Amino acid sequence: MIAFEQHLTESGKRMEALLSSLLADTCLPGEITRPASLLAAMRYGTLNGGKRLRPFLVQESASLLGGDPQVAARVGAALECVHCYSLVHDDLPAMDDDDVRRGRPTVHKAFDEASAILAGDSLLTYAFDIIAAPETRLADRQKTELVLALARASGIGGMAGGQALDLAAEKDAPDEKGILTLQAMKTGALLRFACEAGAIVAGSGTEDRQRLRTFGQKIGLAFQLADDLLDVTADAETMGKATGKDAARGKGTLVALHGPAWAEERLAALAREAVELLSDFGERAVVLQETARFIADRKR
Repeated sequence: MIAFEQHLTESGKRMEALLSSLLADTCLPGEITRPASLLAAMRYGTLNGGKRLRPFLVQESASLLGGDPQVAARVGAALECVHCYSLVHDDLPAMDDDDVRRGRPTVHKAFDEASAILAGDSLLTYAFDIIAAPETRLADRQKTELVLALARASGIGGMAGGQALDLAAEKDAPDEKGILTLQAMKTGALLRFACEAGAIVAGSGTEDRQRLRTFGQKIGLAFQLADDLLDVTADAETMGKATGKDAARGKGTLVALHGPAWAEERLAALAREAVELLSDFGERAVVLQETARFIADRKR
């Protein structure tokens, strides 16, 4: 597991460098200018560490199936822009109202609310720019598939819709089915896309694409369940953000319904199921299998 975490850390550093180059102040063809204040807010909300798990999944899924690593890195960067946009907007006072993210002030605290909104808007839009750009060396059909899949994972039927359900859950707690739907959208949709995107980059067939998609669904469930468990058991310093907020807001979670012991057992089961899904790939799947275990066992 230590070797895996080192691998994840090194991958994260490379992704940080790629994101920094994509968020440089040099205009791209068709752009008029990149306002310095907006760019600063975008960089602040993006270049702030983190595990870069989603782009890691894109790259490792593509690697499993023989995809181009440079293309996979760009698609991973696009996905990370969507993820970072979601964090910037989630932290806003009208949403989750958080002051700290990854151990430092959130974007609207470091800048202002308008800058945070525009930074998020720009990161979301830029994600599709990165995929469509000539530098992403894929066939037009593959780019179209990626754009469509990412749009649906990000939008009304995916992450944004999940956030809407999450906000509504503060007033009317959902039942277990409702919690699973909410979590599959808010958290799971982008993780599912990350794994499926690797198959699209590699030009794989329907069977491999569906298997990676299902793997993404499993680890998406595990990621949110682990997050809910940490919200109960970890402290804010360890997490780099506020904890205990779900209970304070009366928000329904699977941990609240079934308890921490059940959650730990379910996490172990999800990890086993995810690992088994990739067993036919043999040694090629080791990194992704370790990723599933890491997600289920994570401490922050």
